[in-house]
Amino acid sequence: MSDQPPASTRRDLLSALNPARALEKKPQGANSTQKMRVQPSAGITVRLSARAMACDFSVIMNPGPTEQIEAAGEALELVHQIEAWMSIYRDSSDLSVVNQTAADSPVPVRRELFKLLEKAKEIHDRTDGGFDMATGSLTRLWRLCRRENRIPEQSEIDSALDRSGQTNVDLFPESLRVSFRRPGIVLDPGAIGKGFALDEASDWLLTRDHAPPQFLLHGGHSSLVARGGHNGHPGWPVGVGNPLFTEKRLGTLLLCDQAMATSGSNIQFFRYQGKRYGHILDPKTGWPVEGMLSVTVLAPSAAVADALSTAFFAMGVEKVALCCKNWPEVGVILLPFPDKGNRVEPTVINIPDELIVWDEDQIVQY
Repeated sequence: MSDQPPASTRRDLLSALNPARALEKKPQGANSTQKMRVQPSAGITVRLSARAMACDFSVIMNPGPTEQIEAAGEALELVHQIEAWMSIYRDSSDLSVVNQTAADSPVPVRRELFKLLEKAKEIHDRTDGGFDMATGSLTRLWRLCRRENRIPEQSEIDSALDRSGQTNVDLFPESLRVSFRRPGIVLDPGAIGKGFALDEASDWLLTRDHAPPQFLLHGGHSSLVARGGHNGHPGWPVGVGNPLFTEKRLGTLLLCDQAMATSGSNIQFFRYQGKRYGHILDPKTGWPVEGMLSVTVLAPSAAVADALSTAFFAMGVEKVALCCKNWPEVGVILLPFPDKGNRVEPTVINIPDELIVWDEDQIVQY
């Protein structure tokens, strides 16, 4: 970790925050009145970044004492420590050992890993299986087929489904042990791991006297945690990406004491015999989800936001709306493929109008 703090710089926060005029719209037939609003802008920030979990993790802070740079560096070091026991690409990691041996007998795990698995089970249950961490066999099958430039046979998918499912994972809180009910189960933290690491880093910063009082943590730009405000705003301005034109933004969200995560099929996909296959799989069918461009979730924790942005991709609007009704602290922006033209038609659930400033040129007008 460097002892030299980086220089304060003026930057476009997440490439989305140049002041601009936007026409506020409530998508999907809401009754809000049209009025001109100005996109909230970013001011001077200090950023500290590190490479972890195959992406850049960053702590973005308002200018302040140099001690907060040291705290930010320690928070990023914590992310590296989490990656060491969580990664399934390291054969010796704690989670890899679970995947290798939990079908033989219950495996004792560290408290942090057990906490992650308990959170994954909770989200699985609250989404009726829409989120499932025990789908590594499916993910590996599709990754292999992509390398071989083919799609799986249904028999291969059925076999992977037989070796998948959170219901095949047993947790024993008293002894912090994990076991699998059948061989071949693979726990894959890909849809929750970054969020979990951000939560741990955020919670750690909140306990330190010399840490920044307001900050924005992000992992790979798709997962974020915001604490406090920035540049006079009651939150941090964060861009909502346009999945059709990645260099543009649909608008800006003000994020405060909340987490946000986005999942999309616009970048990670492949084509086979003219058909497009995304990387987000329906854990119940084993096939890539169709019909959705991206899903952005706001939630109290980054782990929840991360997992739900993947689960909501496959669940459909009606099930997502019901889930949010039963989970009122969760909000979502659903972006399906447009019927025609280049403008998207967002469906917004449980996110107040005043937190979003839309770009009138990017969304369907009403």
